[in-house]
Amino acid sequence: MVVKRSPDATRARLLEAAFEEIYQRGYQAASVDRILSATDLTKGALYHHFPNKAALGLAVIEEVIKPMKMEYWIAPLRGADDPIEAIIGILNGFSDEDRRNVCSKGCPINNLAQEMSPIDEDFRHKIEEIYSLWRETLVAAFERGRQTGTVAEDVDCEKAAAFIIAALQGAVGVAKSSQDCSMLEACMEGLTRYLESLRPVAVSV
Repeated sequence: MVVKRSPDATRARLLEAAFEEIYQRGYQAASVDRILSATDLTKGALYHHFPNKAALGLAVIEEVIKPMKMEYWIAPLRGADDPIEAIIGILNGFSDEDRRNVCSKGCPINNLAQEMSPIDEDFRHKIEEIYSLWRETLVAAFERGRQTGTVAEDVDCEKAAAFIIAALQGAVGVAKSSQDCSMLEACMEGLTRYLESLRPVAVSV
């Protein structure tokens, strides 16, 4: 009996395997043969869905990495009246597995930004779309926080958003370089203190 594979399921398997390969080794070192070996699919199946390796890599950014960023960072901040509490909650909510992955392999989007943005405009644009969405979501959250009184009125929302992303990505980079999660924890503690400093100052009566 011939087993028919769902095209959507095949595409999803290829994207998942490609993501793991790229996350582990980087895009340029990623091997199509290893991706196919992990999925037990043929090159014909791969090229039916993706005309070349670049198309596969761009699809990984759009269909795997972007939804991850949406789940972890965008969705929890949309509609949050207290963005500081929401961000700290995100930081504290990472699982042990997430932390181990970050410390050993870094952040998927940051890895690709460092590797591909200087050399490929298509990759740079896809990556910047995610960073722009992240920044815009943070800015909107801080602006709501100023309106609800959970964020100080004098906070520059755009600068705060830019700093938070830079601090997070820098912390992940340091942890990956040192292969030491204690470095990540130290950076997260510093970022938490910064976030708390954005709250309104209580006025003594």
